[in-house]
Amino acid sequence: MADSMQFDLVSPERGLVSTPVREVRLPGTDGDLTAMPGHAPTIVSLRPGLVVVVAEDGAQTEFAVSGGFAEINNDSVSLLAERGHAREDMTQDLFNEMMADAYRKKKHAETRAAGTGEEIVAAAVKLLADMEALGTHIGLDPNQASVPD
Repeated sequence: MADSMQFDLVSPERGLVSTPVREVRLPGTDGDLTAMPGHAPTIVSLRPGLVVVVAEDGAQTEFAVSGGFAEINNDSVSLLAERGHAREDMTQDLFNEMMADAYRKKKHAETRAAGTGEEIVAAAVKLLADMEALGTHIGLDPNQASVPD
């Protein structure tokens, strides 16, 4: 079994990283998981959270993602993030934009679900809660985001 695998992280704006790694820790919607060389092939939906990348030398790098999915193979992980940023690049203003997007999704879900059921609203509420937890975890204030109309 190889000691490393290829990791690629892209968002709609740009490619964030492409490097060999020892492991990738992912915030999955069904629970967190760690992908390492030799991992069984799978596709994982992601919730807002931190992706932790462990380089071949053991150095760790973190990326904040607002969701997306990861394709894991035995020798690679390809992650497509809805929005992704290196943790050190996260500012309160950037986080406020991400929170505003989550609020908009929740409001849209509530409008669509009126009179039809609550599953879509529950998912949007969870997205918003996960986004708030991400901000709190990295030291940003989720209460500074303005709620869109």
